[in-house]
Amino acid sequence: MPAKSKAQQKAAGAALSAKRGDTKVKDLKGASKEMYDSMSEKELDDFASTARKGLPDRKGDD
Repeated sequence: MPAKSKAQQKAAGAALSAKRGDTKVKDLKGASKEMYDSMSEKELDDFASTARKGLPDRKGDD
């Protein structure tokens, strides 16, 4: 499932980095921390790999 906004894609990337051990979990905040706790590495990879071109900055922006 692709990300619906640039912010969602960025948060997924941060959570994925922590899930893989590249960054510290304690450095996560907000949506990225929630994503880390609730999503698998595969789900995070799907969100984080979404192309940013054409996505709104935030989910409600169109």
